[in-house]
Amino acid sequence: MGEHSARHLRRILRLYLVGSGLAEVTDAAELALTELVANVVRHVPGRRCRVCFLLRPGGVRVEVADDCPELPARTVGGGLGESGRGLVIVDAVADRWGVTVRPGGRGKTVWFECLGRCRAAPVEAEAGP
Repeated sequence: MGEHSARHLRRILRLYLVGSGLAEVTDAAELALTELVANVVRHVPGRRCRVCFLLRPGGVRVEVADDCPELPARTVGGGLGESGRGLVIVDAVADRWGVTVRPGGRGKTVWFECLGRCRAAPVEAEAGP
């Protein structure tokens, strides 16, 4: 995974979401995806991962899987540091997120979900006799 990978993945995700009628979640989903890809680049030996976009009713689930058994830690960097806040950002912009450990501890999948806001249809009142 190279420096340009996050940009290409964001572009693909945006096209996928806009084409699926989920444009309202693109900014949050792109930011969360960028943070997860940055974690792979910084912490996974070989920088290899698999990314999957899954449509859900009213939203999207994004999964980033790798073969590294080390689990991500949600910490806050000190002061003006440039690292340590990735999962805090994911938590702030995603509706849900988590980590699933692969059987035997041979890697993990870090995932998040961004859901669109429900728009209630107008209710039509029936006229009585």
